[in-house]
Amino acid sequence: MNINKNSIKNKGLKASMIVMIFIGFFVVTNYMLLPDIEAKTEASLVAPGSFSDLAARVSPAVVNIRTVKTIKGGGRVFRQFRPGPQRKDDPYREFYDKFFGEQDQREFKQRSLGSGFVIDKKGFIVTNNHVIENADKIKVKLKDGKEFDAEVVGRDPNTDLALIKIESPNSLPVIELGDSNALKVGEWVVAIGSPFGLEHTVTAGIVSAKGRVIGSGPYDDFIQTDASINPGNSGGPLINMAGKVVGINTAIIASGQGIGFAVPINMAKRIIEQLKESGEVSRGWLGVGIQPLSDEMAEYYGIEDGKGVLVVDAFPDDPAYKAGIRSKDIIIEINGKKVNDARDLTRKIADIPVGSTAEIKVLREGKAKTFEVVIAKRDDIKISAEGPRKEQESELGIRVSKITPEMAQRFGIKEAEGVLVLGVEEESKVAEAGVLVGDIIKEINHRPVNTVEEYNSAVNKIDKGDVISLFIWRRNAGFLIVKLTK
Repeated sequence: MNINKNSIKNKGLKASMIVMIFIGFFVVTNYMLLPDIEAKTEASLVAPGSFSDLAARVSPAVVNIRTVKTIKGGGRVFRQFRPGPQRKDDPYREFYDKFFGEQDQREFKQRSLGSGFVIDKKGFIVTNNHVIENADKIKVKLKDGKEFDAEVVGRDPNTDLALIKIESPNSLPVIELGDSNALKVGEWVVAIGSPFGLEHTVTAGIVSAKGRVIGSGPYDDFIQTDASINPGNSGGPLINMAGKVVGINTAIIASGQGIGFAVPINMAKRIIEQLKESGEVSRGWLGVGIQPLSDEMAEYYGIEDGKGVLVVDAFPDDPAYKAGIRSKDIIIEINGKKVNDARDLTRKIADIPVGSTAEIKVLREGKAKTFEVVIAKRDDIKISAEGPRKEQESELGIRVSKITPEMAQRFGIKEAEGVLVLGVEEESKVAEAGVLVGDIIKEINHRPVNTVEEYNSAVNKIDKGDVISLFIWRRNAGFLIVKLTK
């Protein structure tokens, strides 16, 4: 048999060319389609086509909460008609006392609405403290329409969280808790609740910011979202795209144009566990008065990153003082972790178990020192009970107090010197002059006042009929001068 080698070679080349053309066509076609495929994939990640499956999956565990509270003093309706502070010679005073005086002391039932979500098949439900605080009755309504009476397991006013419980003969639907630390700004989230009493309303938006401080308390660390949140959403869950709770919807700003705030679930987890176990939250207590570290002070002490907190005062018999920490020390680390600012310090100390030892690193006169501090329990009830003993009402008609760290946190005060105005008597001269609760009186007639005793001494030295000039610091207004005649 005669074999033509050139013929075979030519046929092989033709076959190879056909295969190469086919492969090339396949590659080019897919390369042309690749951007479109990537665009569709990216689009599906950035803008979900629908939230319906997510809502259907988690909504059964979201509940509507209705409460009834007994209030005195006429309630909101009567207070709106009350004419406010009246002079003794007011011609309408007798009219008001006759027609509204007795009614203003009657008891009224105030009803409120909120939301919550089931975290345990046994019936444990997370909500906001302000939803159920002082409630006489708490009703929980599930999505299927079933209603239950609920009891309070525990509350934490400092973070506005509460845990309630219902008894159901059947196993309850539960929402899984997620990881708020992994949440990213710009990520899609869904809020479910009962705004204005409209049960199981679903709204969607993105995480606008994290770590927001809005002045609601010492442990502010809110997630900000533009998912529509309104009155009635309080206590409802903020959910990520995996269907897990990343926050508890808590606050709105009236002028915020749809901006809402949620407590991060990682913060809430620790609180929920403590409420479930003991009905209360136990937080660490260091016992120091603190203030932010200014840029000038950071430069003076050679702190390049500007991180740390200045100790204004170390209270005797409290943990920090016993360990050796003193005023003017700068706290820079706790258990090897950097302290960024005053709120960071407060949160870190609060999270340390009571009775455990913490290593606290400070800078003293430019040199680093480490102290072992046995953390005590923060007792908010005791702190509140001790407050009035430090207060005193003066002949001017105002009640003042020394500024404690707790009061500074409560009123959002950064000024450490002066006395805090806790009460202003109606129709008094200081009320007419414009002194307000929360003002800090720093000087009286150029005389500094830092204690109640110094305040009273300064007032007593002024003769009746003389002019009193109060040098005042007011939040969001700065320094003011208020004049009145004694």
